Amino acid sequence: MKAERLDTPPGGGDFVMPRLSLGLFLVNQDRHRIAVGSDRRRHIPLKAGEGWILPTGASGICEYDEALSFLKLEMPESLLSDVGFEHPADFAPVVGAFDPLLVQLVHQAATSADDPPSLYRETMQLALAAHLARLLAPPKPELASIGDHRLRRALDYIHDNLASRLSLDDMASEAAMSRFHFVRAFTGAMGKPPLQYVIHQRIELAKLLLRTTRLPIASIAANAGYDDVSRFGQHFRRHTGVTPAAFRAG
Repeated sequence: MKAERLDTPPGGGDFVMPRLSLGLFLVNQDRHRIAVGSDRRRHIPLKAGEGWILPTGASGICEYDEALSFLKLEMPESLLSDVGFEHPADFAPVVGAFDPLLVQLVHQAATSADDPPSLYRETMQLALAAHLARLLAPPKPELASIGDHRLRRALDYIHDNLASRLSLDDMASEAAMSRFHFVRAFTGAMGKPPLQYVIHQRIELAKLLLRTTRLPIASIAANAGYDDVSRFGQHFRRHTGVTPAAFRAG
């Protein structure tokens, strides 16, 4: 993985991305304009902690009227392949806000970019690649067997908002069903009711973060949608048979 900090004067210009690339702004850039795949520029102001994720082969124009400082990462295909992300050119460009975990992982990757090879460095790079794969091409094998497009919308909504406060009302609304009919249809299609499905997906995300990062357990709980660390620990142990700390140690 290539990671670097760039400090550039006002200006910008044409770009071509030979690999999946990510830019994380370190300063606010109110007069930022970008065009991807054309010369039609869009004015998209970006704040520090926001940026862009562009697929392999993306080209276009980026312009800004103030000095810019940002972190730039290029993801090798071999690393993406390791986490099952086989098509780094097949996603829509992302320009805007990043989730807090992605920001943290990008900073860690940039900080350790010049360090000698180590297990920690490799683990953090895998964690970043896995999180990008989840954001850009979330695995949803269940969708293939669901013919009801309303439930597909609900599943998309659940996977996109695992770290947020999910309610049955919101899920049913996304599916354009009453609560009663949504619970019955979802349980029939997925083999478990919505609440149990959400908990299962959150625990799977927590297991991934415990394996691949050194984030504090409280941070992992928050990224998996738990405000209460104690409740997170209870759910985790019920589903895995061990505590989060023991899972990480083992």
